[in-house]
Amino acid sequence: MTGNHPCPFSTLTLQPERTVKLTKSDWMVPAALIALSLVPSIAGTVRLAELSRGAEITAHNARFFAAPFPIGLHILSVVVFSMVGAFQFSEGFRRRYRNWHRKAGRLLVASGLLAALSGLWMTQWYPWPAGDGWMVYVGRVVFGLAMVACILLSIDAIRRRAYQAHGDWMMRAYAIGLGAGTQALTPWFLLVDHWPGETARGIFMGAGWVINVMVAEWIIRTRQTKGFTAQDVNAVPTNPHRSVVAPPGVSVMNAPGSTTAAPAI
Repeated sequence: MTGNHPCPFSTLTLQPERTVKLTKSDWMVPAALIALSLVPSIAGTVRLAELSRGAEITAHNARFFAAPFPIGLHILSVVVFSMVGAFQFSEGFRRRYRNWHRKAGRLLVASGLLAALSGLWMTQWYPWPAGDGWMVYVGRVVFGLAMVACILLSIDAIRRRAYQAHGDWMMRAYAIGLGAGTQALTPWFLLVDHWPGETARGIFMGAGWVINVMVAEWIIRTRQTKGFTAQDVNAVPTNPHRSVVAPPGVSVMNAPGSTTAAPAI
């Protein structure tokens, strides 16, 4: 873009806006999430390399060579969503680089929607590989649609300046998007020979999504409980029916009369 409206993704630079000291935990959380993303990210990169150099076509990869664009778009969007999104869970990082946080958030919304929608397209139109079945199909459709819904609800929340709700919905979307990382850790290889059948594969793939969503919900509920306790002790705001809304560009945690922490994403 030109003029007074530059591209929102063209200046994703880390320029400290506040003298907030980053602690060890501010780096440990993103590092752990990136580590969880490595297995699907590396596998996706290998897949892209196969498609680009024209590897031998087999029964396992024939569907990707027949229609390479959806899988390429899915891999790239998932890598961006999982890697960039990891830093949105660091409170110190968000407070120190607020401008980056906002611009990265727009990128995450776009990449998250692309990842979910391309995944749904592949689920619907690619032939099922060996080992997949109705359980895997239903799981991909349900959690793919849930990821889209979470992102759309997060957009609605930020338009209403409901920053905490925005962060909660994006956390749920990120948990679903990171399901492939957790699925790689589910120990199906300890319970079945070589490769799981349709039922076992469906159970363990579903377990990866369910585990992530349960962890996200536990974090969200714990944070909400702590926020309620803080407001109850400090009696802020004095009117229990009055909600605190931050002005544009200001985090809820800095809004007058607010004791709510900044959103996760």
